[in-house]
Amino acid sequence: MGRTRHAGFTLVELLVALFAMALLAVMSWRGLDGMTRAQEQTQARADDVLTLQVGLAQWAADLDALIQLPQASALDWNGRVLRITRRSSVAPGEGVVVAAWSRRDVEGRGTWLRWESAPATTREQLERAWQQADLWSQNAGPEERRREVAVTPLAEWQIFYFRGGAWSHPLSSDAAAAAPALPASAPALPLAVLPDGVRLVLTLPPGPSITGVLTRDWVRPTLSGGKSS
Repeated sequence: MGRTRHAGFTLVELLVALFAMALLAVMSWRGLDGMTRAQEQTQARADDVLTLQVGLAQWAADLDALIQLPQASALDWNGRVLRITRRSSVAPGEGVVVAAWSRRDVEGRGTWLRWESAPATTREQLERAWQQADLWSQNAGPEERRREVAVTPLAEWQIFYFRGGAWSHPLSSDAAAAAPALPASAPALPLAVLPDGVRLVLTLPPGPSITGVLTRDWVRPTLSGGKSS
């Protein structure tokens, strides 16, 4: 009588099968890990782009809401900070606020920042807010930092005014030349003649999300009937 062969796997076959399954598991894990990382990077880029878009929208909104008051500054760039006197969006009809934009190192990284004062209802309050905005851009204390918002990492930025039919630096001598000559009987002008447009040039640092130079132009709505582009 012949010997009966029992069906089953030998030890070698079992080890080969386990090795193949382990190899497939490692390959599958690497594929899933790569997909997860790619999804996280895509989400991070989308978040950065959205944050920058919100910041630029706020920039345009500040300029669109700019308001000129008698014998008060409405727009000023001193090389460190752009200050804007604008209508309050939190409490419309209850005073004005000073919105300020500047660049400062935050935790060792250059950052584009926005600051906004408390609503001002008197000339003294407005002048104080105007001075606070300048102090904030130079040496922000805890009180000033509570009113600031970090927008995006920023390597450097530039501001240009459109006046006299051309773009020029806000601190150039063209500012005086752009002011129209008025007769002696004309009413007093605000402290500074507003430009017809403001150009914002942002240099975004190298990074995994967005980088390069971004230019945004704003035109006074009273001139074109439109808004920034």
